[in-house]
Amino acid sequence: MHRHRKAKIVATLGPASTDAATIESMFRAGADVFRLNFSHGSHDDHKARLEKLRALERELGRPVGVLVDLQGPKLRIGTFSEGAITLAAGAPFRLDLDATRSGDQARVALPHPEIFAALQRGTRLLLDDGRIELEVVRYTAETAETTVINGGVLSDRKGVNVPGVVLPLSALTDKDRKDLAFALTLGVDWIALSFVQRVEDILEIKEIIQGRASVVAKLEKPAAIGQLEPIIREADAVMVARGDLGVEMPAEQVPAIQKRIVRVCRRLGKPVIVATQMLESMVSAPVPTRAEASDVATAIYDGVDAVMLSAESASGKYPVEAVTMMNDIIVQTESDPFHAESLTVHRGQAQAEIADAIGLAMRNVAELLDVAATVAYTSSGHSALRMARERPQVPIIGMTPKLATARSLALVWGVHAVLTHDVAGVSEMTDFACATAMREGLAISGQTIVIAAGMPFGTSGTTNLLRIAQLGDASSEREAAFVETSSRT
Repeated sequence: MHRHRKAKIVATLGPASTDAATIESMFRAGADVFRLNFSHGSHDDHKARLEKLRALERELGRPVGVLVDLQGPKLRIGTFSEGAITLAAGAPFRLDLDATRSGDQARVALPHPEIFAALQRGTRLLLDDGRIELEVVRYTAETAETTVINGGVLSDRKGVNVPGVVLPLSALTDKDRKDLAFALTLGVDWIALSFVQRVEDILEIKEIIQGRASVVAKLEKPAAIGQLEPIIREADAVMVARGDLGVEMPAEQVPAIQKRIVRVCRRLGKPVIVATQMLESMVSAPVPTRAEASDVATAIYDGVDAVMLSAESASGKYPVEAVTMMNDIIVQTESDPFHAESLTVHRGQAQAEIADAIGLAMRNVAELLDVAATVAYTSSGHSALRMARERPQVPIIGMTPKLATARSLALVWGVHAVLTHDVAGVSEMTDFACATAMREGLAISGQTIVIAAGMPFGTSGTTNLLRIAQLGDASSEREAAFVETSSRT
């Protein structure tokens, strides 16, 4: 089976989508990658879901991508003796490190010394996803006297954001390190790092992972926007996490920032996911709002690799319907003739590298010859990524001898991953590519395909070969062209 669309769907699993039947229905409805959110649930919960995903993969014979999302340093206040208080605008309110006492109308614990170390007079503190705003009047290393700017009801353990301040903390908490070690034992494909602030955060987690999974940088802190390109270059993929980003920055700035992130990812050839509240109303309703449908479509017009469902599929009433709706929106959007034009506008200039040159040549040949499909024979996934960067109008078949690569390519725009075995030479590779294109229903006899690969085979990062072949019987297959370079990327 293959999808009749290019953009991918990431669906979060949770209490509403734990049983095997629901998970299979979500996959058949269009989910390409499944997200395990380690902010919720136990290790046993996530392991059970992972085992069901791998069983589904074996049953259907299709690679299934799995993304683990680490919680990150979520900052929270303490608890209140009465469970909640009401803060009035203009009232004084104190935050301190004393977590031994319950909060009241005058103060509450904020057990995060790193916040106090970064405070200045006038610093804004946002509580409960920005619903409560405080301004620092005086501060020490252990306390902060604030004035309530925007009041409201404040209850136990609400989150705290400090916009415009780079906090002196790692993106990996002790909990994250334990979760990461466990996730790697499961053999997951992608690890999403929350609250990235600096490129050093990406380097730190990659040092731990050592190539056992790919890293998604979640961009949800204003500090990360200041180091946008270095972070994207170092990460394997990027998630535009609009929830916390929308809390720490004015809401009217988020759409422009989203487009900026997508443009940089498109230019650098890094997969990009747009996430948070895409079909939020489907948590409790069987259909989305028109604005939500437009939000998904806008991301698809921009050429994102994937759009993500969170609560809609994890805890909502309609997990399968949410996936189906997102699939339908993508298919409808990609059928619009303006979609292809918009992808060309947002593509960006290729880099002066052999891999990008091969990808660019592949797209030009595909358009000129009206080919049925393009094929990336790849060990690491590099060839497929460079081809996907060019956003060709025909499917990309990602042929790979590595199951881990096939799973990771489930996230990449336009790539239909197929597991194959090692090949000994160009002729064998071409035969497999032609047979695969026909078997997967992406081409028929007499049509032409374009193949990109790297030589020597099995060596990562060597995209240096472009071949054009016409499909037919093995004895009568006609080679249309052959281009090869001896250099490597």
